[in-house]
Formats: sequence, structure tokens, C-alpha cells
Amino acid sequence: MINVRDSMRRSANWHRDKLAIISGDRHLTFGEAWDRGLRLANALLDLGLKPKDKVAVLEENCLEASDFLIGTTIGNFIRVPLYKKNAPEAHAHMIRNTGCKALVVDAKHLHEVAGIKEAVPSLQHIIIRDENYESWLASHDNRDPNPEIALDDYHVIRHSGGTTGLPKGMGFTHRAWMNMERDWTYRLPTMEEGDCCVHVGPISHGSGFLFLPLWISGGYNILESKFEVGRVLDLLSEHGGYMFAVPTIISDLVAEADNLNRDFTKLKAIVIGGSPMLPQTALKARRVFGDVLHQMYGQTEATPVVWMTSREWFSNIAGSEPLVAAGKIMPFARVEIRDENNQPVEAGAVGELALQTDGQISEIWDAPELTKQRIVDGWILTGDVGRIDENGYLYLSDRKDDLIISGGFNIWPAELELVIGDLPQVREVVVVRAPHKRFGETPAAVIVLHEGASLQESEVIETCEKRLGKLKRPSIVVFREQLLPRTPVGKIRRNEVRKEFWSGSGFTMGGS
Repeated sequence: MINVRDSMRRSANWHRDKLAIISGDRHLTFGEAWDRGLRLANALLDLGLKPKDKVAVLEENCLEASDFLIGTTIGNFIRVPLYKKNAPEAHAHMIRNTGCKALVVDAKHLHEVAGIKEAVPSLQHIIIRDENYESWLASHDNRDPNPEIALDDYHVIRHSGGTTGLPKGMGFTHRAWMNMERDWTYRLPTMEEGDCCVHVGPISHGSGFLFLPLWISGGYNILESKFEVGRVLDLLSEHGGYMFAVPTIISDLVAEADNLNRDFTKLKAIVIGGSPMLPQTALKARRVFGDVLHQMYGQTEATPVVWMTSREWFSNIAGSEPLVAAGKIMPFARVEIRDENNQPVEAGAVGELALQTDGQISEIWDAPELTKQRIVDGWILTGDVGRIDENGYLYLSDRKDDLIISGGFNIWPAELELVIGDLPQVREVVVVRAPHKRFGETPAAVIVLHEGASLQESEVIETCEKRLGKLKRPSIVVFREQLLPRTPVGKIRRNEVRKEFWSGSGFTMGGS
């Protein structure tokens, strides 16, 4: 197996004069991008850093982000991406937890790491990408340092989103990363020289899994610093190719696409992951973009494990309901449903998902006790709940911590979200547990409607009662005009919505 650096270097040599990076009105060929990466690798070495040292970065998608990804790979440094909009305490924890010796930060995000040297005394260097960055980069050598890289050297440490508790570090070796990239492209249309990927999500997160495959195929990556609906639709129409998106991004795109006349025939695939997609949103996206939608599921620790092509997603299959499934178990993954004693359950039964892939982590960084809880006999215990049908399709119920226990009856929010999301007026919905004087907890639905649509609370409750029964109907229905709160990568912040109901209620919110 080839390591990440050698696969990237080979492609840079083969495609030296071809387009590699677009960021705004700036363009780089493979040769230019590789040259900048060489200079950054040598700049870090000149600071006294050694191969295998860890370097954190706080940035958004930009041309300089490709410098960092390429340069750290060339120098065999371990990338530690930070996530913008995280609290300063989370940034400090990630840097301290992984033992980073240097931090690269965009000038516009400096305020997010104010006081970081005092909070993390072991941090030796802070490199600020400001108006002096270009001259600083150019001042360093572009000779290849060519450090030795073993397949089991760590390549990147990614962190969980940190929506509950402190973020957890997940370390991936070169071997694991290359295996994951194989799995990410296995069910996609073949990537070819000149193809592109539009990155609207940060390449430090899910979208980044498509950066390397495009690079080693001789394609180019378009790095968008922020999500603007009209511009993204223009890029997808003009360039086509590939894109990774969470469901909220797709919802925003299809909400505007009807007002714009765009041709999407150049698109090859839009990969959707991060959280379940409402069926009505999926159907609208298919009408807008065509049969290019793919849905995948995995966790930071192991991804992807299930996948659906557009043909599978929107087909009729006896014994399955692909439209509400997360996907079909992939050939290179193992997925089991386990009971509370960590034993496999019978086919079709609901339980916790346990995963195995060739690209999974082997430990949670600097957390031996948590590693023992989450990785058992080589299986990742996910905390996600679901079932597998007779055809290998996986259906997610929810996170174990999101379970609503109302009067002793178990209710999974995802069940209600699917039903409420089927109402044509609904753009977004999240169901959370709220306090109830008699039953302890009760489902609360928070709904965002399409512009100009109207819906009554009674209609929502009656629909849920009709399809799920009286015990599972929401007791509270709230309509809001603003979109639901999102994480830096576009997932809905369920915890934040849930806290609105429990704050000052006098109740203790279990499981949060």
C-alpha cells in the first residue's frame, strides 16, 4: 500500500501543469500547489519541528488551506484541525490533548484563540496567516525534505464535534486514511482527470474525504470559504463533478433552485451524510439535480460503513424502504446490531450499532478508559441505534442519548421527524425531549416551514397520532421562522434546541 504523501507527490508530478485548486479568483496548478506545500513543510522544519510532530490549524476553506494539507503531508507532520465557532476552551483542549507544538491560524480567527499560549504552555509556535504570509512562505526552500513515512505513522487527528462534553481525538494512520479513501470512492462514479469537487463544507471534516481522491485522480478541488446558495448552484452548474453535503445544505439549495434556471448535467455525484435526510427533501433534490444523489453513514471513528447510490435510494425493493434508510452495508465494512449486553440481536431487531472497517481508529486519543468502552474486541460501539433489514439496508433510530422515555414508553425522535417531515409545508424539523409534570418527559417538535407555507399544531399532532399512535404524538409543537441552529459543519444542534425546553424548568435533563 502507498502512503498519503507518495500518492499525492506522484499525482503532482503526473499532472504538474493541470488545474488543481480554485479558491475564489485564485487558481493553482498541481506544480504550483505542490511547490507551496514544499515551502510550508520546510518552514515548519526550520522552526525546529520534527516529522511526526503535531500541528493544529484553525481556518476555513481557502487556498492556504490546501497549503496546510499538502505541506503537513509532505513533512510527515500530524494534522490536528480545529473547528471554527468552537469555544476557546474546546480549541485549547484539542491542542493540549494532542500535544501540538505549533498552531497555524487565519488572521480572521485569531480572536477565537486569544490567550492560547497561556492556556497551553506546551504550544511553541503560532503562525498567523495575515498579509505577511505570502512573503513568509516564499522565503522558504522548495526542496523536498522527503522524510521517511511508515504506513502506521499517524496522518491526522480529527475530533468529534464536541456537542456533548469535550471533543474526543480520533487518530488515523496513513494506512487507515488510504483505506478510508478507497471506501469513499468505491461506489461513486469513476473519478477522472479534469473532474472537480466543490467543497462547501470544511475540508477538515466530511468534505475533506473527497479532496485526496480528486487530487490523485488528476482532478481539481474548489474551496469555498462560506456557503452561499446562489454561488454554489452556479458552481455545480458550471463545473459539475462531486460535492459532499449535510442535509441542511441540500435543503437550502433545493429551496432556492426552483427560482433559478440552472443546468446540472455536469454533476456526477452529491454525497450526503452527517444526519438523516427527510424523504421529501431527498425527492426534491432528485428532481432538481437528477440521479446523482448518494447517501452514506459512518462515524468519525469509522466511515463509511453504509452507502446508497441514487438508483438504490429511489427504488422499490421488496422487504426494504430505501427512501427512509441510511444506506446499504458496504462490502468492506462489518455492521452488527447489539443488545444492552453487547450481544448480536436477531435480524430486524433494534439495538446499538457496532462497526468494523479497514480505516477505523485503533484508539481514542489519550483516553484509555474511553477507548475500552467504545472499542471492544476490535468493534466500534457507536451509541447509534438502528436495525438492518433482510436486504442489508440500515435504518437509524437515533442516538442512545436522544431516547425519550415518556411514562415508561420509549420514543425515538427520528420516528416523529420522518412523519412530520413528510408534511409538504415542513422545511426542517427536530424532535427533542421536554419536561412533563405527569410523564417526566414528552416529545417536543420544533418546525421550520417553507416560505409562505402555513401549518397548524393540531395537524402535526393528528398526523403523528394517525401514523404512529397516540403514545408517540408530540405534546408540544413549536414553529420558528429562523433556521434551526447548526454546528460548524451544518448538523442541527439537537442539544441546543433541547436545552431551551429544560432551562429553568426545575427538571434534570437525563442523558445530556
